[in-house]
Amino acid sequence: MNKWLVLASLAIAVNGGMVQAEDVAGSAEAGKAKAGVCGGCHGADGNSANTIWPSLAGQHQAYLQKQIHDFKKEARKDPMMSAQAANITDQDIADLTAYFSAQPLNPGFAKPEAVALGEQVYRGGNPKTGVPACSGCHSPTGMGNLPAKFPRLSGQNVGYVAKALKDFRSGTRANGPMMVGVAANMTDAEIDAVAEYVHGLTAE
Repeated sequence: MNKWLVLASLAIAVNGGMVQAEDVAGSAEAGKAKAGVCGGCHGADGNSANTIWPSLAGQHQAYLQKQIHDFKKEARKDPMMSAQAANITDQDIADLTAYFSAQPLNPGFAKPEAVALGEQVYRGGNPKTGVPACSGCHSPTGMGNLPAKFPRLSGQNVGYVAKALKDFRSGTRANGPMMVGVAANMTDAEIDAVAEYVHGLTAE
């Protein structure tokens, strides 16, 4: 467990000490006018109706900016998002993320049968298999860690969280080296339960 806390601290120190291209304020008003192309998948207000696509509402702006820039640089790949990000400008990214981060996220509800295992892994990990607690980086309330660009998980769509964890586990997604290590020893049951648990987790 300690090694994950050390890595998290290093990530905070490195990310917090650098001025990065994606750290641009942007205009939420301008972003709203540009958000139509994103709304088809992520919802006009950032609340996606399709569980496999992430809701963007209420997510940290810096995290959203990093992900779009990662798609743009091909550090993270997805057929649809890579194409969308290819020609988008830094100002558009800043404006869109300012808009979506300012929108309220609709509350989610976890399946009761998944809560026990999901909470156990989220808050305590699995010491027997070396899976660290999710709350160490994403906070007990699921609000993430803004300086380290660790995303908010509370209320996020079940299908998207489960897919992200399985992609990290398989190495299909590698733009979060810490998450590759975290997900490496998670079982399908643990992943699915955590995805359900965070969907119903209240951020306040």
